[in-house]
Amino acid sequence: MRYHPIPSTMFVNNRKHLTNKLPAKSLAILHSNDQYPRNGDQFFPFRQQSDFFYLTGIDQEKSILILAPDCKNKKLREALFLIETNEQIAIWEGHKYTKEEAREISGIENVYWLNEFEMALKETLAESDTVFLNSNEYIKFFSEVPDKNLRFARKFKEDYPLHKTERLAPLLAELRMTKSEEEIKLMKTASEITRRGFERILRFVKPGKYEFEIQAEIDHEFGLNRANGHGYAPIIASGANACVLHYVENDKMCNDGDLLLMDFGAEYANYSADMSRTIPVNGKFTERQKACYNAVLRVFKEARKLYYPGNTINKLNEQVNKMMEKEIIGLGLFTEEEVKNQDPEKPLFKKYFMHGTAHFLGLDVHDVGGKDEPFKPGMVLTCEPGLYIREENIGIRIEDDILVTENGPVDLMENIPVEADDIERMMSK
Repeated sequence: MRYHPIPSTMFVNNRKHLTNKLPAKSLAILHSNDQYPRNGDQFFPFRQQSDFFYLTGIDQEKSILILAPDCKNKKLREALFLIETNEQIAIWEGHKYTKEEAREISGIENVYWLNEFEMALKETLAESDTVFLNSNEYIKFFSEVPDKNLRFARKFKEDYPLHKTERLAPLLAELRMTKSEEEIKLMKTASEITRRGFERILRFVKPGKYEFEIQAEIDHEFGLNRANGHGYAPIIASGANACVLHYVENDKMCNDGDLLLMDFGAEYANYSADMSRTIPVNGKFTERQKACYNAVLRVFKEARKLYYPGNTINKLNEQVNKMMEKEIIGLGLFTEEEVKNQDPEKPLFKKYFMHGTAHFLGLDVHDVGGKDEPFKPGMVLTCEPGLYIREENIGIRIEDDILVTENGPVDLMENIPVEADDIERMMSK
C-alpha cells in the first residue's frame, strides 16, 4: 500500500467496540468490496469497502470477516478469510496477503483461506440466534449494481431461511461517526496532502491553462505524498462551470477574468479530506469578485464556530442560511422587502445558495451520520458555505474540515490559505 502502516490496535479496538454492541449469541458477517469491471479484461482500481476496512485494515478483494464473540470454538470468534495465492496469481496479478501479513495488519489471529469459509459459517450458525448482515444504507445513494454484501445477504436468506437476521449498518454507523485519535491523525495527513496540492496550483494557474491541466498538478502532488488518490471526483470549475455544483468534466480553458472554483480532497489510507477554494484565474480578484468572496468568507468564519457538541446539521443549516441571506442582500441581489414578501417554501437565497453547509466526513467523503444527529467530540464534518450568481459567472465555495471537541471546533485545514489577499499574494510569486 502507498500509505504508511497503521497500528493494528486501531482495528482491534474497532472490532471490540462493535462486538460490545452485539447481543448474546450473535454472528456478524462482512465482505470486502468487489473488483468492478471496467471494460474488456480490465477492472477499475480497487477501493476497499469502508466498513470492512474500518474493522480489519485489509485492503484486498475477496475477503470475509466473521465475528462470533460467543462461539464455543475460540478460533472462530474472530476470523478472517482471504484469497489463497499461488504462482500464477503472483505472476499475473501481483502479491496477495500472506496469513502472517494479514495478522500483523488486522490484529486478527485466526486467518484462513476462502475455501474454509463455508464450514466455518455453518459451525458458527449452529450456535447463533441472530445473524447481522451488512449493507450500504446511505439514504441518497441508489445503485443498479448490488455489491457483495447485498448479494450475500440475499443468498443467505435463501440458504438459511430459519435464522433471524438483523441490520449491521446502524451499529457501524454509530461507531464510525466518532473518530478515534488514530483516525483523526490519518485525516490530518489527508488534509496536509490536500494543502500541498492547493499551494502547488496557486503557483501554476494562469489564463490559458485547461482545467484538466490543473487537475494533473493535483494528481501529481497527491501521488508524491502517498495518497491513494482523490477521495471523490475532483471539481475544477472555471467561469460559468463554477455554478454547476457537481461539475466534473474538467475540460474547459480557464479564461482571464474568471474565477476558478476547486473542490478536491486527498484520500490517505482510505480516509478522505474535502476542501473547496475559489481563486482568480489571473491572480487578482475584481472588486465585485472580492466583495462576493469576502461575503462567503465572513459566513465561513462564523459558521465554523457552530461545530459544538449538541448542534446538528439541520440546525447548522438554518443558522448559516440566515447569514447567507443577509450577505446576499448586502451584495444587492435582492432586498429585505423582497424577503418579507417571499414564498416561505421558496426562499430567495436558494437561488444563490442551494446546498447545505455540512456533511460528515471520514472513510467516505459523505460519511455515515444523519442531519439530526447531535454533534459529539470526535466527529468530523465539512463547513462549506457558497454563493452562485449564474448571471455574473460567479461561483464561490469555501470549505474546510472541522473536528468537534469539548474545547471548541478545530479546523483541520486552518493552515490552508483562505484569505483573498493571501491567495493573491501566493499567486503573484
